[in-house]
Amino acid sequence: MIIRNFRNGSCAFLLGIALLTSAGAFAEKVEENPNALKMTADLLVARPIGVVIFGLGTVGYVLTLPFSILGGNAADAGEQLVVSPAREVFVRCLGCAKSGRKETVK
Repeated sequence: MIIRNFRNGSCAFLLGIALLTSAGAFAEKVEENPNALKMTADLLVARPIGVVIFGLGTVGYVLTLPFSILGGNAADAGEQLVVSPAREVFVRCLGCAKSGRKETVK
């Protein structure tokens, strides 16, 4: 029973990572033009904090995964604890307030 739950949990975790890596393909188009100060603050303050939150969320997701699977909300937990923070850190353009990606590079 425990091995089956672990196998299901590891499959869910790998599926979450696969969805996370393809998040850029589903990102909204961003129409913001941040200045250098916003970009610098984002790079030096917001992104490192976001990476820490993403790491803690991932650890929390993995630790609570057996309970989430039993409760039937593993996908919701993965979205809130892993995918949303990852989208803010890795998909949001530098200095932008909204998640998404710019279509053109200047």
